[in-house]
Amino acid sequence: MTFTRYAIYFAPPAEAEWTKFATSWLGWDMDTGSEVTHPALDGIDVATVTEVPRKYGLHATMKPPFRLRDGQSFGALQDACASLAAVRAPVTLDGLQVARLGRFLALLPLGNTDDLNALATACVQELDTFRAPTSAAELVRRRAAGLTPEQDANLVQWGYPYVNGLFRFHITLSGKLSKPTLAKVHSVLETRLGPLLPAPLQISDLTLVGEDEDGRFHLIHRFFLSG
Repeated sequence: MTFTRYAIYFAPPAEAEWTKFATSWLGWDMDTGSEVTHPALDGIDVATVTEVPRKYGLHATMKPPFRLRDGQSFGALQDACASLAAVRAPVTLDGLQVARLGRFLALLPLGNTDDLNALATACVQELDTFRAPTSAAELVRRRAAGLTPEQDANLVQWGYPYVNGLFRFHITLSGKLSKPTLAKVHSVLETRLGPLLPAPLQISDLTLVGEDEDGRFHLIHRFFLSG
């Protein structure tokens, strides 16, 4: 399969019950590269609620999607991911919670996230030689949303505004929702997904993923953190 962009994710363990539910909730399984049936929930159009994040799969972004730089190879990227994971230790979080992130719903971490943030920063910075420079069109698109000086500096240097000190770990579960829909879906997810969430949660690997020509992301390889 040919990929147009790559990214580094935390992809939850496929065998976990919370992963299975949340994957079906989104409707796209990165592991198998296939659509999955949404859960039937009274009064909620799950397909519409999850339309925006579906193509990305169930994940938290550690290094945002990037095009491969000219002169770099996919094989070299894989080797670099393996080298990074070999010197980084697993990260343990107190757990996850279903929470509102603006008008979105997401899974957010509980407890101290310093080690997690350091891992994300390493992914962004140490793999950046593989990222093609940000295009002029992408700079214009990102800046149209209005960026702070720090966000703009990140965009120019690292290709994305919300990295390093502005990184916030999250697993997106919805697109933007109206207030009534947001409240209703939040309640349902707390009831159905909340009891399945792990406490604690160990992040034991990093996942290299690729975006296909239709914009859907596929799991390529898990690199276990063994430092």
